[in-house]
Amino acid sequence: MTPHEFVRRLIPHRNAPQVQHGQAWAPVNIALAKYWGKRDTALNLPQNSSLSISLPQLGTDTRVTLIEGADRITLNGQPAPQAFAQRLSRFLDLFRPEGMGFAVETHNSVPTAAGLASSASGFAALVKALDQLFDWRLSAQKLSMLARLGSGSASRSLFNGFALWHRGQQTDGLDSYAEPIDIQWPDLRIGLLEIDTGTKPISSTAGMQQTVATCPLYRAWPEFAEASVQAQLAAITARDLPQLGDLAEHNALTMHATMIATHPSVLYWTADSVSAMQQIWALRQQGVGVWFTMDAGPNLKLLFEKTDQRAVEATFPTLKTLVPFG
Repeated sequence: MTPHEFVRRLIPHRNAPQVQHGQAWAPVNIALAKYWGKRDTALNLPQNSSLSISLPQLGTDTRVTLIEGADRITLNGQPAPQAFAQRLSRFLDLFRPEGMGFAVETHNSVPTAAGLASSASGFAALVKALDQLFDWRLSAQKLSMLARLGSGSASRSLFNGFALWHRGQQTDGLDSYAEPIDIQWPDLRIGLLEIDTGTKPISSTAGMQQTVATCPLYRAWPEFAEASVQAQLAAITARDLPQLGDLAEHNALTMHATMIATHPSVLYWTADSVSAMQQIWALRQQGVGVWFTMDAGPNLKLLFEKTDQRAVEATFPTLKTLVPFG
């Protein structure tokens, strides 16, 4: 099935614009059980399920207008970089009325293409804005599947709190979507430790494809990742941070191990990334309950609870502490 055919399955009757603009916001999400590798690149179907937590204080606000002529895409008030604009235009082709263009004004509250989940919040916000513009009135499940076509992790940014993206089994992708996990954890804290917010030397998509194609360790990843999702679900249900933190940290390091074993190697870490990991391990030896996870980038995301917030922030003075359930 092609992406165009997939979209026609989800939106059989496409409406003309019902309002002048569509505008929506979506949060970034941090994967605790990672998605790495696709079983279908055209439909962005993952090799494994994944689990995330959204950060309601950070995300993307997007406004979409139908226009005559070519697309006009801005990012944070400036003309979008060419690669960014081309990626959005290709995605918008799936919904474009014949002969029309889109004006897209998008604002990210996190650095773009730095491994801080801006593409996830970006495509989730874009899909929600299109739904409003065309008055599709799609369910959250269908919006999640549409967002997945733009960025796999965007399927999870439709929701606040914890979310589970189901791998699915069908080749048509209609059973691969995210859904919220109805569990609150008011004392949980997520810390953003920004090591380098510049553009990554290799995109997540390219790094993922290279890993799947050349890493001899990758064959063990899907089964490990599925087991990690189930174990993390149990830890979240029990609100057991030591268990969840240990599982999330191990999951992230295992994913990065497959990247490092790729040929040529895909290494997102910097010396400062490794130094931060060692500081976190030292804190745990001192009795501070803090763990980390990392996506495809050099920046760390820390997990801790309110009781350890002061000790963690004292070690990392530049840390941005967020309250997912505040």
